[in-house]
Amino acid sequence: MDKQKLIIVKIGGNVIDNKKALSVFLKQFASITENTILVHGGGKLATELAKKLDIPVQVHEGRRITNKETLDIATMVYAGLISKNITAQLQAKGRNAIGLSGADGNCIKAGKREVKEIDYGFVGDLNSASVNISFFNELLKQGICPVISAITHDGSGNLLNTNADTIASALSVALSEFFEVKLVYCFEKSGVLKDVNDESSLFRKINAIEYAFFKQSGIINGGMLPKLDNAFGALSNGVNLVHIGRSEQLLELIKTENHAGTTLYK
Repeated sequence: MDKQKLIIVKIGGNVIDNKKALSVFLKQFASITENTILVHGGGKLATELAKKLDIPVQVHEGRRITNKETLDIATMVYAGLISKNITAQLQAKGRNAIGLSGADGNCIKAGKREVKEIDYGFVGDLNSASVNISFFNELLKQGICPVISAITHDGSGNLLNTNADTIASALSVALSEFFEVKLVYCFEKSGVLKDVNDESSLFRKINAIEYAFFKQSGIINGGMLPKLDNAFGALSNGVNLVHIGRSEQLLELIKTENHAGTTLYK
């Protein structure tokens, strides 16, 4: 029997920060007829709130260090304000959605990142058993769209700040056993660019071998690397296709023969 289709979309922080761009994206997202899951991060709101409260934000090599105070802020902003705002907008657009952290329904359990050279604090890393597959299957069966924030839990009463790109990848791999999964990363750029300042330098297609070369040679670098590492990890573990592109082009990105963004292949 053919598997049902499932589209998992991760929305970037710069889109969340832009009310108009977010509204355009959610209107398109709500119109998708297939099963959907939406994963989101937090944008600049958590950083802005930390500054207002005079709480220092620590970052090491582009990764946020999360102490108890910044975890509280991340939880309030990601799993509270942003989650419920997105869920309310989807309800207004006719899509029944439920905003969740990983603790809700025990849907995503993480392990606290090990301390090596750097102690990242309350940051969660995922493993193959992190996703509560039966919980997501039940929600999707009822026609409910899960909206997942970047907050997970460890099963011992602790919340953990967890990379939203990684959550999207883990969900897509776990649910590919039951669904034909397409993973889409939406952000403010037109896709994977050879030159981040030149929108015309778009890579239309990249396979795993090409990516390894581009990564080693430094052609693709910086913040795009974790996203692509997660994407190719998903492709090697059962996910059919991954697309990366602009949030306002979502409906074009999810088409089988799309003409927008970057398509990633095994």
